[in-house]
Amino acid sequence: MLVNKRTPLSPADYQPELVAVSTSADRDGEAVRPEVDAALTELSAAMRADIGEGTHVFSSYRSYARQTELYNSYVAQYGQAEADTTSARPGHSEHQTGLSVDLMGTSGQCRLDTCFGDTAAGRWVAEHGWEHGFIVRYPDGLEGVTGYEYEPWHLRFVGVEVSTAMHQQGARTYEEFLGAGSAPDYR
Repeated sequence: MLVNKRTPLSPADYQPELVAVSTSADRDGEAVRPEVDAALTELSAAMRADIGEGTHVFSSYRSYARQTELYNSYVAQYGQAEADTTSARPGHSEHQTGLSVDLMGTSGQCRLDTCFGDTAAGRWVAEHGWEHGFIVRYPDGLEGVTGYEYEPWHLRFVGVEVSTAMHQQGARTYEEFLGAGSAPDYR
């Protein structure tokens, strides 16, 4: 399921089956699809075994209504053009699919900051996330393809089969892998 600035959810108020996130010790109420939770648990355990640090999810599923609130707050604060570089419009958010999470290492370093990509946890996720079915959805330098600024903390579950194929092919974005073309802006 591709969701971006040019491919909205249908229906716009789509809501998947959800379960509570097992690796969300720092916040209550985070939820994802069941297969995502299982993969997150495996990813966190593997990361802890490799670098001595697990993961915490600090944002996951967002309803259409919640995304509307967030997006409108960004527009009010920064204006629409700036908001569109960091926040999805309602009906265009990967978080609404239940397949995306914003995470950090249990050390708490660089939460919601590009410096997360330079932490041990950020490097590990970028190098090994695909082994567990995850991709860094908004890679550095590919804003013209994804439509969003670099977000090393934003992971998208695509499944091990797809993430392995992306890794083997060297595809840096989901758009590239699917042959969907760039989605730098809303039409």
